[in-house]
Amino acid sequence: MPELPEVEALAQFLREHAVGAVVGRVDVGALSAVKTFDPPVTALSGRDVTGAGRWGKFLGMECGGLWLITHLSRGGWLRWIDEPSPTPPKPGGKSPLALRVHFFTPEGATPAIDLTEAGTKKRLSVYIVEDPKLVPGIARLGPDALEVTEEQFTEILRGASQRIKTAIVDQTLIAGIGNAYSDEILHAARISPFANTRTMPADKVTELYGAMRAVLTDAVQRSVGQAAARLKGEKRSGMRVHARTGLPCPVCGDTVREVSYAERSFQYCATCQTGGKILADRRMSRLLK
Repeated sequence: MPELPEVEALAQFLREHAVGAVVGRVDVGALSAVKTFDPPVTALSGRDVTGAGRWGKFLGMECGGLWLITHLSRGGWLRWIDEPSPTPPKPGGKSPLALRVHFFTPEGATPAIDLTEAGTKKRLSVYIVEDPKLVPGIARLGPDALEVTEEQFTEILRGASQRIKTAIVDQTLIAGIGNAYSDEILHAARISPFANTRTMPADKVTELYGAMRAVLTDAVQRSVGQAAARLKGEKRSGMRVHARTGLPCPVCGDTVREVSYAERSFQYCATCQTGGKILADRRMSRLLK
């Protein structure tokens, strides 16, 4: 799933490539992805692209007073197409295409952006609104992970009373962090994913805040300026524990371990984060019964 660094990079990519263009035809490839009907997607046509923004993991493109907002969810992505097909897609087909926005640039080119979603579970969402805060998911967001102060961060954790892994991916508490970067942040701070937010020592909260800032800032710096097609690879290359089950921890050399749930999993280093304790993996426990 694209998280804060990748979405910020995509917003910057749109500022550099789409701002100044005029929106042409808008093709809907997946009717279920469009969550608003007034204004319709056709209202974007003919408008100048004037900006782009990010709210947590939501990405937006400003088009002459309207916003095209998307949440790419788990399998979604944005692709820049220099020479898109002139034939409109057939809604409801097997194509991963959810939405295509055609442009006319000042240089006379006619590129497009595609919003696509891999996999069978279609969760990518698109909204056409006059104000981004009209999108329910944006209205519910907590403070951005790169804007929250340490004092606010501490108050949020103390009021949550839950596992830290759960808290920092809860978008209503802190916006922008997902499964991958939460693994990296907790590893950098040397904190167990199962540590409780309310009882965590003050010095560990300070370490966690610093790790969050450092991991995300580094990822943004590595991501911004990259072509959209290269962002996924850039994200994977910077991971120390996430999606590295069975490989050595780059800090201590211990084996990176995994805890699995129904639809997702997280990774951690027992030596760095839990004092050597192996966390219970419920899925493996059921298999061994």
